[in-house]
Amino acid sequence: MPHHDLPRPGLGSMPHDGGTAFRVWAPNADAVSVTGSFSDWSEDGIPMSAEDNGHWYADVEGAGPGDEYQFVIHNGEQRLMRIDPRARAVTHSSGNGVVYDRDGFDWEGDAFGCPPHDDLVVYEAHIGSFVAAEGDAGDLDRLAGKLGHLADLGVSAVELMPVTEFAGDYSWGYNPSNPFAVSSSYGGPDALKGFVKQAHRHGIAVILDVVVNHFGPSDLALWQFDGWSENEKGGIYFYNDERSSTPWGDTRPDYGREEVRAYLHDNVLMWLEEFHLDGLRFDATLYVRTVDGLGTGDLPEGWELMRSITAAVRERHPDKILIAEDLQSDPAITTVDDGGAGFHAQWDPGFVHPVRQVLTAVDDHERSMSQLAQALRGSDEPFRRVIYTESHDEVAEGSLRVPDEVDGGDPTGWAAQKRATLGLAMTLTAPGLPMLFQGQEFLEGREFRDSVPLDWDRAEQFRDIVRLTGDLVRLRRDADGVSRGLRGDGFDVLHLDDDAKTLAWARRAGDDVAVVVVNASAQPRDVTTGMPSAGSWAVRFNSDATTYSALFAGHNTLDVEAIEEPTDDQPAVGTVSVGAYTLVVLTRA
Repeated sequence: MPHHDLPRPGLGSMPHDGGTAFRVWAPNADAVSVTGSFSDWSEDGIPMSAEDNGHWYADVEGAGPGDEYQFVIHNGEQRLMRIDPRARAVTHSSGNGVVYDRDGFDWEGDAFGCPPHDDLVVYEAHIGSFVAAEGDAGDLDRLAGKLGHLADLGVSAVELMPVTEFAGDYSWGYNPSNPFAVSSSYGGPDALKGFVKQAHRHGIAVILDVVVNHFGPSDLALWQFDGWSENEKGGIYFYNDERSSTPWGDTRPDYGREEVRAYLHDNVLMWLEEFHLDGLRFDATLYVRTVDGLGTGDLPEGWELMRSITAAVRERHPDKILIAEDLQSDPAITTVDDGGAGFHAQWDPGFVHPVRQVLTAVDDHERSMSQLAQALRGSDEPFRRVIYTESHDEVAEGSLRVPDEVDGGDPTGWAAQKRATLGLAMTLTAPGLPMLFQGQEFLEGREFRDSVPLDWDRAEQFRDIVRLTGDLVRLRRDADGVSRGLRGDGFDVLHLDDDAKTLAWARRAGDDVAVVVVNASAQPRDVTTGMPSAGSWAVRFNSDATTYSALFAGHNTLDVEAIEEPTDDQPAVGTVSVGAYTLVVLTRA
């Protein structure tokens, strides 16, 4: 056989000079063909040849990028039309696959790398609602148009909620119908690549939310893909017993089947390699490693899948970041050795819930500084946790944005502004990987819904709060060279007064130290606290400054001259005057 007639490697559609090769896994099929615009959608299609391990192959002369196609699968009396499980592009979730040239996009030399973890400030965004109009879902091009806003804000990474094709016009994205295809409503694969390229030009990394705990459940061509199933379950891509059950349908992938594991592995590597993404956030990993999500009914195959994926990514792409949403605070999730799952970081429920309780309690006496200090401290590995006060889960389906939860009757008033910004400031000064949710920087008031666009008029209305957020981000990233301590992994509580509702802590990076002082009461406080060293300490940030809001008091917080007097295990002591519901950052003058 001449070399050019040899079957080409790979799965899915693979365009080349003169045609396109197709390969699909359908182990229970009696016959498979491919039909599409290149064959005038003939009923019989172009026959595919059986290969080893249940794969079928055909090389179709004249087929090329842009052609639509489907596989025709025969199993006994069944004749099934199926979208390619590995299609990079589809017309819609129940439509056709589209032949796509995976190497055709011009990256123009893009070689951006994910920032180091101590420099990550993440901004979570949902494409369909970020820049849209009522009744008109947003897309990646319009999202790219707001990269200037994110760059001005200073964030170093944007985390996109899932972008794969889903059923219908609106979705959070956690119902993937075509796991390899970028949503046609968002603009398809080239639009995602274009967004990533533009984000990198703005110095912003892109992290993508992916779903491997379930698929669908609707508009799901993978369901009983080649006509075989057991117990009326999902067939070759899914468990066909009680392990299939998830809160989102009986659609948990069969992590023990080699071809399904390869499907999931290849999907992860596709995002990182073909799309130049800088990291991935894995949704609901508890439902990958357990059957019921209650920590019981272990799925060792799911745990091993996570370990094998993270090991492969760490080896091939050590600069990428892998984040788990497990929400159980299990250190094994971010452990590499001793059988750990190998993620770099995980979302931390031990931060968001205690911190929000402090922010939203009606009366000051209900705020526990001891619980706050514990939430801020976290573990000895601060960059293994993602910390936040708002996320898509925390501000949706009846859960409120922080300003509304503070004061639903006046969510833009003094109390709401003060405590919302206090939450922002604690997130950006505590040890961890800080994350903001879209619109948080301008006090977005409405709960998150995929069909309701952000109110961008508020970005101008609350431009001073936007600036406050940007100033905090600059401090957190040490953009001005005066706050390197905030990038460190050292954390010490310097002062805690549960009666006065005051707390102070130090962040350390080597010899560089930042001191953070919080007053979580409605009255200004003079806070006398242990200090890491004697000498002059300059105020670098004061969340009560009137430049951030006309409603703020502008409490006069002065630089501090710490004196050498051992206090609370510290070598020096100083007094910081702090306004109501205010956070102050000081570093050495």
